[in-house]
Amino acid sequence: MRDDRGRVYLDYHATTPVDPRVAELVLHHMVSAFGNAGSADHAFGDEAAAAIDSAALDVAALVGGRAEDVLFTSGATEAINMVLKGHRPEPGRRRRFRIAVSPTEHSAVLQTCAAMARGGAAEITVLRVDGRGHVDLNEVAAVCADGCDLVCVMAANNEIGTIASVDAIATLTHQFGVGYLCDASQAGGRIPLRTLVEQDALVVLSAHKMYGPQGVGALVSARMKSLRPLIHGGEQQHGRRAGTLNVPGVAGFGLAARLRDAEMDADEGRIARLRDALQARFLAEIPDLKVNGDPNARLAGNLNIAFPGIPNGAVIARVRVRLAIATGAACASGIEAPSHVLRAIGLADPYLDGALRIGLGKWSTAEDIELAGDLLIDAARSVTAMLR
Repeated sequence: MRDDRGRVYLDYHATTPVDPRVAELVLHHMVSAFGNAGSADHAFGDEAAAAIDSAALDVAALVGGRAEDVLFTSGATEAINMVLKGHRPEPGRRRRFRIAVSPTEHSAVLQTCAAMARGGAAEITVLRVDGRGHVDLNEVAAVCADGCDLVCVMAANNEIGTIASVDAIATLTHQFGVGYLCDASQAGGRIPLRTLVEQDALVVLSAHKMYGPQGVGALVSARMKSLRPLIHGGEQQHGRRAGTLNVPGVAGFGLAARLRDAEMDADEGRIARLRDALQARFLAEIPDLKVNGDPNARLAGNLNIAFPGIPNGAVIARVRVRLAIATGAACASGIEAPSHVLRAIGLADPYLDGALRIGLGKWSTAEDIELAGDLLIDAARSVTAMLR
């Protein structure tokens, strides 16, 4: 995808362009069907409420849930906070809430867990991951058997693209009666997830990762009644989250989910072929390049590479005017430290400062990939020559 200035966008993990079909619906609900979904006294409100109901059906369908299992939020971070902070303790419970968490989770999970631990509200167990970013299912079973209350393992990693064994994890947690928080922000609309809610998982989705608008997300779970609301006020969403619903955003989210359900297989297959072509070129032309993640279980659009001894900041500085890629997660922008994900998978020090995340998507083209390859290879060679 190139904009009107010829810049190539390959940062689809940070955010996706809004599908024009979705944008048209969002605009319709901003300027024509602009009613408040809580206004039950006239047709404008009825139309808005119908849009919310329709969106709930479409979002729920992505992960095997029902419309009544959907809670719309301001984004994935709010949904994650609701799960982690909103669990109701059992009557007479004396011990702290016990959470087992993968060290490669998004900061929304890790920082919330850390805050809860500092405040004495939770006891955190950090699971081990292998060099490709997978948790050990035997360890998950062990922590569940030991009395863990909640397991947090994301469906697909936002940096290295590794796809977790979510069905196996959901089966284990369900077997032990343990909650499973599955952050599917990156996975929703990119890989099949239709069995998760059926297996009692608490699934988090984000509209702007699937060609929908920014600022809207969802928690999809049949366990909603067990959670305390974080936001109090009116009785919107059955009292589970107060506040006037973002009807344009939610309607756009619903259509984005429906389109991904219909178009995912074709899109992701084409995207994977483009990614593989770019990866093959890098490996052929850049000595000692390392590809991070699991090559056999990775998001189609993900390519996380690491140059040995070449600072990624120097590479970015040479390409940023024409090419949008990232040194890591967008939530960590401005933090001058190696990625916690890459540290967790044991990436060797010479590579840690040279990692780049390239994210392809629906509107990526072969021409984009060719230009990205040219720019990055030239930049890597330029930096290497300068450092000699």
